[in-house]
Amino acid sequence: MTQQSVEPAARRPDAPAAPPARRSRADRYFSITERGSTVGREVRGGVTTFMAMAYILLLNPLILGGEDVDGHLLGRSGLITATALAAAATTLLMGFVGRVPLALAAGLGVSGVLASQVAPQMTWAQAMGMCVVYGVIICLLVVTGLRELIMNAIPLALKHGITMGIGLFIALIGLYKAGFVHQGAATPVSLGPAGELVGWPVLIFAVTLLLIFALQARRIPGAILIGILAGTVLAVLLNTVLEIDPKSWSSGPPALDGSAVSAPDFSLFGDVDLGGWGDVGVITVGMIVFTLVLAGFFDAMATIIGVGTEAGLADDKGRMPGLSRALFVDGAGGAIGGVAGGSGQTVFVESATGVGEGARTGLASVVTGLLFAACLFFTPLTAIVPAEVASAALVVIGAMMMQNARHVDWADRSVAVPVFLTVVLMPFTYTITAGVAAGVISYTVIKLAQGRAREAGPLMWVLTVVFVGYFALHPIENWLGVG
Repeated sequence: MTQQSVEPAARRPDAPAAPPARRSRADRYFSITERGSTVGREVRGGVTTFMAMAYILLLNPLILGGEDVDGHLLGRSGLITATALAAAATTLLMGFVGRVPLALAAGLGVSGVLASQVAPQMTWAQAMGMCVVYGVIICLLVVTGLRELIMNAIPLALKHGITMGIGLFIALIGLYKAGFVHQGAATPVSLGPAGELVGWPVLIFAVTLLLIFALQARRIPGAILIGILAGTVLAVLLNTVLEIDPKSWSSGPPALDGSAVSAPDFSLFGDVDLGGWGDVGVITVGMIVFTLVLAGFFDAMATIIGVGTEAGLADDKGRMPGLSRALFVDGAGGAIGGVAGGSGQTVFVESATGVGEGARTGLASVVTGLLFAACLFFTPLTAIVPAEVASAALVVIGAMMMQNARHVDWADRSVAVPVFLTVVLMPFTYTITAGVAAGVISYTVIKLAQGRAREAGPLMWVLTVVFVGYFALHPIENWLGVG
């Protein structure tokens, strides 16, 4: 082809520029193109996150199923509805307001505190009132800018450590829920219940896990979602053909029991008591609020950092644009969950599964929220996906989040030691907050030992004091006579 033959196709300098491609309103609102995503990826990511989180609809009612100080029990159907309603409302808010791929649901740490520490001393209505109080406190911290300042004050290396720690933590959760790892008789943990794998469900978990890894190695789009769907189909088929013992499934057999549709039970909505704490005592109430704020504040902070970094939403210093909006929605989740009657809501680490499928914007959260809303009417369908299958996705994402290790200077002890403690203590203590606390304290102490205390910054020293109080909470309670 000659030069003359191609010149007519070239645009002359004085010719008008080609009009930009038209973008949908959703694309512009959620910045889908700017973040290198597509609507298809966002929908796929939202569905994947929901499937990884759906277990909360079954697990949260189990945690909150005990008696309160008056011997009152919360109804299971009401708890399922409250859990789904609060998750839907807060996740939709995160999608439309926060515009990030973070899904919220009842925080297991918060629910555990309510069940073990609050309900034995208060009524369930008062316990939900405590959720409202701690949610309002966290929102105030966001409005004043203090929460974002704290998050930005954490060194970048520690943020990478938080991401890796969460990765190991959710991997351990996945392995444990699948029955691959058990509490050992003579060891803290063991392979299976007695050093060997037992039952068909754990085999299905292993097959699903290997399938997802294989699909990822082949760079197949939607690897995690495809793996979950394939694992669910396999579980249903094997359960039908082999008639597997229902007790061997950690979340019940993968089958539809009765009708797929059920009417929501809103009996717990609005059952909140914001007073009547006189019999408990001011000091006890203060300790409970402090514990709930710690659980809701730092667990979510670490998760937002970890998932946001994995999604590529953080800058070179580990800061996320629009962080204050996401933090406010997370704080409001405490109050929303209390009003709904389903415990305080917090950002879930399972959001990383959607990010692993390509989710980068709030549209994914909108999809997840709508699916939770649908569960108000289709709750029986959530039991079809076995926990063993969903757990495989958690292990895969844990492996992906460990890639942040390449950003850490392991030769620098002032960085390597805090990161190490952050990473290992999250899974070893089964709490995100403990890992963050150990990382912060060790970082400032090492800086002090090096004569470089100022490098840590004032907020890191304030956090150090707070976390020392966190670790010493039990002796403090005993000293104050409330233990």
